[in-house]
Amino acid sequence: MAPQSARSITPAKGKLGVLCVGLGAVTTTFMAGVENIRQGRSKPIGSLTQMGTIRLGKRTEARTPLINEFVSLASLEDLVFGAWDPIPDDGYESALKCGVLDKHEHVEPIADFLKSIKPMPAVFDQFYVKRLVGTNVKKGKTKRDLAEALRKDIRDFKAQHKCDRLVMVWCASTEVFIAPGPTHQTMATFEKAMDANDPSIAPSMLYAYAAIMEGVPYANGAPNLSCDLPAIEALAREKGVPIGGKDFKTGQTMLKTVLAPMFKARMLGVAGWYSTNILGNRDGEVLDDPESFKTKEESKLGVLEHTLQPKLYPELYGNIYHKVRINYYPPRGDNKEGWDNIDIFGWLGYPMQIKVDFLCRDSILAAPLVLDLAIFFDLASRAGLSGIQEWLSFYFKSPQVGAGLYPEHDLFIQLTKLKNTLRYLKGEEQITHLGIEYYEND
Repeated sequence: MAPQSARSITPAKGKLGVLCVGLGAVTTTFMAGVENIRQGRSKPIGSLTQMGTIRLGKRTEARTPLINEFVSLASLEDLVFGAWDPIPDDGYESALKCGVLDKHEHVEPIADFLKSIKPMPAVFDQFYVKRLVGTNVKKGKTKRDLAEALRKDIRDFKAQHKCDRLVMVWCASTEVFIAPGPTHQTMATFEKAMDANDPSIAPSMLYAYAAIMEGVPYANGAPNLSCDLPAIEALAREKGVPIGGKDFKTGQTMLKTVLAPMFKARMLGVAGWYSTNILGNRDGEVLDDPESFKTKEESKLGVLEHTLQPKLYPELYGNIYHKVRINYYPPRGDNKEGWDNIDIFGWLGYPMQIKVDFLCRDSILAAPLVLDLAIFFDLASRAGLSGIQEWLSFYFKSPQVGAGLYPEHDLFIQLTKLKNTLRYLKGEEQITHLGIEYYEND
């Protein structure tokens, strides 16, 4: 098959401002990590944009460049950081309090850099995040006023730091559960609800709205609805802005998107899947609230349903019992423990068990995702891609998709989709892994 024409992509020249909502564990780990890497103190382990390769053409051609050599991506040296947070601590104070990184090895050597990152006052309302108290908070008569204040922050940051382009990544807390409703359907109803201070308009939606109105790509790293609304999706398409989410795929769910496809591929049944998490950081404290946990639970539960497709395979997955728990346990800090008990059955219905105990570091797994999302969303913008970026589902627990579509959760299908999109953008042939061409006679 002849390759298609390459898509026009504006080169990644000049500064890229990365605006993070939240300056907690994930954001400070991300920013400190990038600065340590820029200073040659570490390597970008976990980042596809920095260490990943991409196969081009047939296996016999031996063309496997680094992704960042294949397509024009923003350089780490060109990244400039900003953040909003309801807690006034600067990047240095926050990194020390979060306790993810070793103070002497990865924080003190870049102390001046971290101290320079001072959080802008956040749009924050404790109604949506019950367990946090914020003092560094914007005031406004209406929610539209708050959104306009965010838009001004975006413009001011771009001018102050002489950025050529910007991206925004939500790295803040999980909000209480909100179901899509009438106010979320059109921009007219959305803006009317903002003016009326309607509780269905959460702070994360205001950030998404502000970003899109300013032409800034927006990636949602939490399970909040945020940009997953008909009104916001339509606005993103109208403004030509890339959006996507939801919820960084880091520990336990990453394993589910590997194990569940294996069971389905081998037609092994699953009777039950019990998942529990022990987490002691700010995220764990927020999720200790039942309303915020409900939002996270919806994100985690959807993985198995869409992967195993019980309607297609009722004998194997029609009666699966799936339970998810998150337990706030302060002594564990950011070192989350994700424990899974999986009851499966095979030939003649004989039962088997799999137990997984993932002693992971939550922010260490999330930080390279923030980097990749910032860089890939910037690429999408420069390539003229707008609206939902399903090709970046690889990074999300609950991938946002277009109307009428179900999300693809299989990690390896997601990776194929991502790399085939890069091939498409550069006019290279898609890799199907058919392979029959190696064995047929000419």
